[in-house]
Amino acid sequence: MSLEKLINNCKQGNRKAQEELYRKYSGVLFGMCLKYSRNKTEAEDNLHDSFMTIYNKISQFRNKGSFEGWMKRITVNTVLQKYRKDQYLNVVSENMGDEVDIQPDHTEDIKLSTLLGYIQELPNKYRLTFNLYVLDGYTHKEISELLGTSTGTSKSNLARAKMILKEKIEKENINIA
Repeated sequence: MSLEKLINNCKQGNRKAQEELYRKYSGVLFGMCLKYSRNKTEAEDNLHDSFMTIYNKISQFRNKGSFEGWMKRITVNTVLQKYRKDQYLNVVSENMGDEVDIQPDHTEDIKLSTLLGYIQELPNKYRLTFNLYVLDGYTHKEISELLGTSTGTSKSNLARAKMILKEKIEKENINIA
């Protein structure tokens, strides 16, 4: 079935089409959920919530631009909305000044799964900011709008996330050596 036909069938509420859409895109969207979640279970919940939103809003997709990009945007917004609603994004401080760029030494020695684990262990506000900025290319202005914070808070949270990751990576390198 073509993507256009699949989308149209989903707009009609066809359960088989929704199931096919899930099978086709759940892997990609689960990866996104995993980036923004603290663990696999939370990522699975976020994936489920994202697909419910996609099914409910699919009639708003106007076949302009990438359908996968549209679903990814819904997924990110669904996850961020959950964190905003649950008050996980309380501001600590906005006094970090200019953005700090921290480059840990020997990052090539860290396995990707280990690094992903470190990112998932970050406090919510740091993990979300880090992923939006570093992995998804959002600006601090965009992040502040998505998370309902200031650009200064976004910069501060990114700097702190990088510092925490650097410390964990350095500790890992000490344990490897």
